[in-house]
Amino acid sequence: MATFQMSPHTYAVPMALFRKNRRNLCAALRGQSAVEQGTYVLLQGGSYVSFNDTDTSYNFRQESFFQYLFGVKEPRCFGVLNVDSGDSILFVPRHLEEYATWMGRLLTLEEFKAMYEVENVRYVDELPKFFENAYPKLILTLSGVNSDSGLRSEPASFDGIEKYVVNCDLLHPIISECRVIKTPEEIEVLRYVAKVSSDAHIKVMQFMAPGRSEFEGESVFLHHSYSVGGCRHTSYTCICGSGINSAILHYGHAAAPNDKVVKNGDMCLFDMGANYCGYAADITCSFPANGKFTPDQKFIYNAVLDARNAVLSEAREGVCWVDMHRLASRVMLQRLKEGGMLKGDVDEMLAAGLAGMFQPHGLGHLIGLDVHDVGGYLPDQPPRPNEPWLSKLRFARILKAGMYVTVEPGCYFIEWLMDKVLEDPDLNKFIVKDVYERFRCFGGVRIEDDVLITKTGNENFAIVPRTVEEIEKCMIQRNS
Repeated sequence: MATFQMSPHTYAVPMALFRKNRRNLCAALRGQSAVEQGTYVLLQGGSYVSFNDTDTSYNFRQESFFQYLFGVKEPRCFGVLNVDSGDSILFVPRHLEEYATWMGRLLTLEEFKAMYEVENVRYVDELPKFFENAYPKLILTLSGVNSDSGLRSEPASFDGIEKYVVNCDLLHPIISECRVIKTPEEIEVLRYVAKVSSDAHIKVMQFMAPGRSEFEGESVFLHHSYSVGGCRHTSYTCICGSGINSAILHYGHAAAPNDKVVKNGDMCLFDMGANYCGYAADITCSFPANGKFTPDQKFIYNAVLDARNAVLSEAREGVCWVDMHRLASRVMLQRLKEGGMLKGDVDEMLAAGLAGMFQPHGLGHLIGLDVHDVGGYLPDQPPRPNEPWLSKLRFARILKAGMYVTVEPGCYFIEWLMDKVLEDPDLNKFIVKDVYERFRCFGGVRIEDDVLITKTGNENFAIVPRTVEEIEKCMIQRNS
């Protein structure tokens, strides 16, 4: 059995996973009235991306749709599926002999065939000849807009493709929907990368202390994920905010590279996820830098934890994701009211959009081969909500068994939003100002889990300390 495995100690991903994905896609396409016999799918894999105009490249990561169907490590490949039979043909670059000097021995076509368990392998320059002999009635290429980035995928092409009937729109929503529901084989890879990421988060929590820099925590995560888990890549740029930085949702970017020295009394918000064989984890842990929660830190943390627990108790097949966001917001506002920060009717707070001032992002997102995975706003799915405090949701679907989502409620004290709340009479009537102002330099708390939806409930793959007591107990074991 062919597998992807970084070492004997890391998870062996069976190539049968990708074969099943190919079969599932072909079955879904055969159910479409527009797809007739003699239809082929043509996909193009990713290519190296250079550092600006240099001859040095970023570490290659395969294009996600191509990874979903083929699991191929190499760049500049093409893949073809015969929709009728489900058979696959991988097209690999034809390299000169000199390639072996720089990049290693040239594999034979038979070796590629065995390595990726495809029915046939040819060279990329044979694509035109292949289709000449195949006489396709229809070629499906991939073009569609990613609802998170707004970017459009570029359809595959080859010299002479204009001679054939090509549809570049039909495939995208169908393959995206296939990716939404995870197979048992995919679930095990996701379970593995979530466990690696969870263990790395625990290492970070036990390492961090006042006087250490945020990036040192990032380095601990990266080292464990790679050296123990075989995860060469992360799924996104690590977010390692402490103090007021913990209220910056996508901190850690180039202009703020996790470079603050952590201070005693800071709250840390570390959002990091490893990536294995293309599959993503996305876990956030919030904890006090010195290992002991202050009363204010405990107040905010438990408000977020209660919101998270409420969602995990209700999320299952048939539940509306928008309702889960509303539930989390209601619980958090109620806890902030009980703690003396808010006053008034919680329903009225929700109607006024106050929740969005504390949590200006959605409850979570689909996750899989992309950290913000495809399938959120497909043509036949519910549209993005119009209300400002709900409009940041990355999907608004009814949950199905096999969906894999993040659950990530948060509570942040973002200065410009705090000022906006205090200036707005429709919002400031709910605020106990002296308590609210006490948190102006607090930062924020987010608790993020990676959750598999089942018919009767859900399974949380993030295995990290979550209660105040669990976190404090874990951090007692910090390294010197």
